[in-house]
Amino acid sequence: MNWQEYYQQRLVTAAEAVKVVQSGDRIVLGHACGEPQLLPTALVERAIELQDVEIVHMVAMGQALYCAPGMERHFRHNSLFVGGSTRAAINEGRGDYTPCFFSEVPRLFREKVLPVDVAMIQVSPPDKFGFCSLGVSVDYTKPLVDCAATVLAEVNPNMPRTLGDSFVHVTEIDYFVPSEQPLIELPRPNIGPVEEAIGRHIAGLVEDGSTLQLGIGGIPDAVLMFLKDKHDLGIHSEMFSDGVVELIEAGVVNCRKKTLHPGKAVVTFLMGTRKLYDFVHQNPMVAMYPVDYVNDPFVISQNDKMVAINSALQVDLMGQVCADTIGPRQYSGVGGQIDFVRGAARSKGGKSIIALPSTAAGGKVSRIVTQLDAGAAVTTSRNDVHYVVTEYGVADLRGKTLRERAEALISIAHPDFREELRKGMRRV
Repeated sequence: MNWQEYYQQRLVTAAEAVKVVQSGDRIVLGHACGEPQLLPTALVERAIELQDVEIVHMVAMGQALYCAPGMERHFRHNSLFVGGSTRAAINEGRGDYTPCFFSEVPRLFREKVLPVDVAMIQVSPPDKFGFCSLGVSVDYTKPLVDCAATVLAEVNPNMPRTLGDSFVHVTEIDYFVPSEQPLIELPRPNIGPVEEAIGRHIAGLVEDGSTLQLGIGGIPDAVLMFLKDKHDLGIHSEMFSDGVVELIEAGVVNCRKKTLHPGKAVVTFLMGTRKLYDFVHQNPMVAMYPVDYVNDPFVISQNDKMVAINSALQVDLMGQVCADTIGPRQYSGVGGQIDFVRGAARSKGGKSIIALPSTAAGGKVSRIVTQLDAGAAVTTSRNDVHYVVTEYGVADLRGKTLRERAEALISIAHPDFREELRKGMRRV
């Protein structure tokens, strides 16, 4: 049987495909904006027939109907990174959170720490050789295909055909569900004066020829706004969004000076608008690889002048960074923060930057704190932290004593909270 016959014989509807799911199975969904949409919906429509089905997912960008109240007898969500559509289920005890570095998620599947019964993914249509691209989500999705007992794929012409180690052959997939759903998009964030000030400070730390890792949100996009006069920047990042496209088109990001994969913007997933998805389609400059390669700190460190930019919710006066909980309540996840903090630290000329607004709750709460909130998780330890940036400036903590760190962090706190922080510093 050739691959075309194999493919044609396994074309089914979403309702037919999800019949493979049995009570007690573990299902893993494709990641972020690459998330399938028809298959999870069809699965939830079978809820009454199923019990104790575990659904593992990282950043959920879809509706996550399996997390709705009343679904807990049928589905239990196990989150590797809590998002907006899953946060209530986690914090109300109807779902769970599993801490894990992004780079190590594939090992959970490969080493059967979390054996996978069913993978639900989304791919581009097959090419003339029978290969489908995983498009905007290669990350843990490609290793997932290798590990799952059964693979269900939505085949969608709206999925860009990205290049790199991003392909799976149709014979690795068990059933194909045709789909023409628009891909999930991440709108561009609003950038206010606080984000602009932070972006300007960070841009001052970026040298010509640097390679960048950027996260999601207003601060990364604000940084990009102030990089337009830089030269020969590169990208090695777990993700990027629309802002990078503009810098590539302007010639600011050309990846020519990269010491690993020169000429290539290396990334493991993409989140943005249709403009981004059209840009990366068949684009030989963009190389997608699984997350256990892109986020491996030893791989990251092979990029000289690696600049990692990540966000935080709180930083205490010792330099401990909390980025994924509010007190004991799980807010997001560690993602790739530690992967890139450590990779940048090992890079020749590398810099690791933690960026955050100085206040929260409309200015009523300082994010620079004497001590982290009770129950808060330490995402980046004080031993790993390097630069901390707010709209009030840059604190370089590496090599500084605890007293010097506290003074540096107070100097970039909001002025309304500096005296209170000084008193707190004297108490601890």
